[in-house]
Amino acid sequence: MHEHVTLGMLTMFQNKPQEKSEAELRVPFADDFPARQAQLAALQNTEEFDVLVVGGGATGAGCALDAVTRNLKTALVERNDFSSGTSSRSTKLIHGGVRYLQKAIMQLDYEQYMMVKEALHERANLLEIAPHLSAPLPIMLPVYKWWQLPYYWAGIKMYDLVAGIQCLKSSYVLSKTKALELFPMLKKDKLVGAIVYYDGQHNDARMNLAIALTSARYGAAVANYTEVVHLLKANDPQTGKEKVCGARCRDVITGREFDVKAKCVINATGPFTDSLRKMDNQETKNICQPSAGVHIVIPGYYSPDNMGLLDPATSDGRVIFFLPWEKMTIAGTTDSPTSVTAHPIPGEEDINFILNEVRNYLSPDVEVRRGDVLAAWSGIRPLVTDPNSKDTQSICRNHIVSISDSGLVTIAGGKWTTYRSMAEETLDAAIKAHSLSAEPCKTVGLMLEGAKGWTPTLYIRLVQDYGLENEVAQHLVSTYGGKAFDVAKMAQVTGQRWPIVGKRLVSEFPYIEGEVLYAIKEYACTAIDVIARRTRLGFLNVQAADEALPRIVQIMGKELNWSEEQKTAELEAARKFLYLEMGYRSRSEQLTKTSEINLDNQEVARYKKRFHKFDKESKGFITTVDVQQVLESINVHIDENALHEILNEVDLNKNGQVEIDEFMQLMSAVKKGQVSDSRLAILMKTAEETLEKRGPVTVDRSGGGV
Repeated sequence: MHEHVTLGMLTMFQNKPQEKSEAELRVPFADDFPARQAQLAALQNTEEFDVLVVGGGATGAGCALDAVTRNLKTALVERNDFSSGTSSRSTKLIHGGVRYLQKAIMQLDYEQYMMVKEALHERANLLEIAPHLSAPLPIMLPVYKWWQLPYYWAGIKMYDLVAGIQCLKSSYVLSKTKALELFPMLKKDKLVGAIVYYDGQHNDARMNLAIALTSARYGAAVANYTEVVHLLKANDPQTGKEKVCGARCRDVITGREFDVKAKCVINATGPFTDSLRKMDNQETKNICQPSAGVHIVIPGYYSPDNMGLLDPATSDGRVIFFLPWEKMTIAGTTDSPTSVTAHPIPGEEDINFILNEVRNYLSPDVEVRRGDVLAAWSGIRPLVTDPNSKDTQSICRNHIVSISDSGLVTIAGGKWTTYRSMAEETLDAAIKAHSLSAEPCKTVGLMLEGAKGWTPTLYIRLVQDYGLENEVAQHLVSTYGGKAFDVAKMAQVTGQRWPIVGKRLVSEFPYIEGEVLYAIKEYACTAIDVIARRTRLGFLNVQAADEALPRIVQIMGKELNWSEEQKTAELEAARKFLYLEMGYRSRSEQLTKTSEINLDNQEVARYKKRFHKFDKESKGFITTVDVQQVLESINVHIDENALHEILNEVDLNKNGQVEIDEFMQLMSAVKKGQVSDSRLAILMKTAEETLEKRGPVTVDRSGGGV
């Protein structure tokens, strides 16, 4: 029905009829959604829900929103935080799947073709219902062989054609000169030209949260940090069979357990699909085949502000995306097999594979350094095999909805872009199987949290009304949409001439302290929730996130009445998360792994000389006092704590001093590009240059001594 509706037409149709259907939908919490405690109380005190959704990722939140807007009494529980799993670790693209289309044409596969068609319809809808969190992004395919140009062009044109009038913008071909003008970092050798096509891009964790918050506004009882301990079952009086009738849940924060009764339970747990299916029936066969996608974040200067890049043929056949995101650059691969874990860790091998591929298509002028990796993460994609298919090896490329003998509804597989249509299909199946009385699906064109009141120029009003910095105002609007004013109201006055309000958490990112308070309203319970999902600092720069943590914990601790022990535990847990899951470990290990010093004699002599400018007594090591003395002699003043931190980055044996071999190791790692932006290396270099410039003043230059 919807397949031939376009973005433009959607806007036209939806502004009138959709407003009516949204007006018909009761919004019990239009002003403020209930606090987490109120949500937990609703879960415990409601006699019976129509639907209980387990899992708070994109699919689970989508199911909850679909159910509650059909006038079903809805509950959703998530054992961690909303979007804490796969949904926050995606490539950030809202795409139809260029690769699937290629397969559909090559293999004349109708299923693949329909999958692309559905995804393109959903892409248009998602850009429509959350314009503050998503936007079209041009993606370039560089072409290095003449014969590939017509081949790729035909494929991409087919993509536009399938999108029909939902095509974001038409794809086009570029000459070599024009391609280099738009993407100056590209390798020039053998470049023939390029093709540019459009897909959507979004802030995935915030989008997931917007879906969950919207369902809460419409009256769903949603609670994060609420774990299913086991499923409740009862005998069906009509058939005498055991039926799932709810779940025993545990509040992870307090440890309290309670029952949630429901006519229908939906399993939307992504990679953990099978563990919930086994709670229902121990004998059931696994259907989930997890696969990992690793992504790295490198500085924004690696890519143009508004142009992505797709490498369709890497050395091992995987596809690599190279995309600007939140003023940084994301580079990442598609799938490789993995095992299911709640805490996937990006491997050094994957990080280096991505860096090597990036080197292949960037100009030799651009030195791609291991030290430029600011964060790295791994996301587990739950590919599925159809439990009803005879051949268990055949991985279903789309998603499957299955209903067990006891009535547990499982939705598994699929991808971010199609979360809404997957939810619609799941609810249709659940309503039929459990004879629920419900209205038709209303989620096409249903605006998400923050979408109402958003305009592209809204940030100007924030700057004018509150005295926020331009960059901060733009960030707030593109994160919270029309709700940005609520965040601005929570921002504190700085006491400076400008900005008047909005103290940043770290200087180089537009996140402000007021957002931590607002995050608590948005159900953030831990410091990790704030650095990973309410803001995206942990995904963008692990060191900056680490630096912001003490202040975040301080603000949350005051608001949530944490004890000193709790604050310490929160800080440690968040640091462990950054260290293992966001790639801080692999970043910090770059120095320790480079034990062999790779410097020539000239460099050794130069760095020894530099070191001895600080180690005046030839002790063989330097301390904060030594560095402080040199800096004071050139009128540079650095806070002692900051100086201690700077030395600590290089102090491998943690004895409070930097030995000469540790310094040589650092300089060798800097030379190899394994370490970048080392504060000590840059500080010592500039201090040495300043000292050399200062040399003794000659008699004639001093005015002849007169």
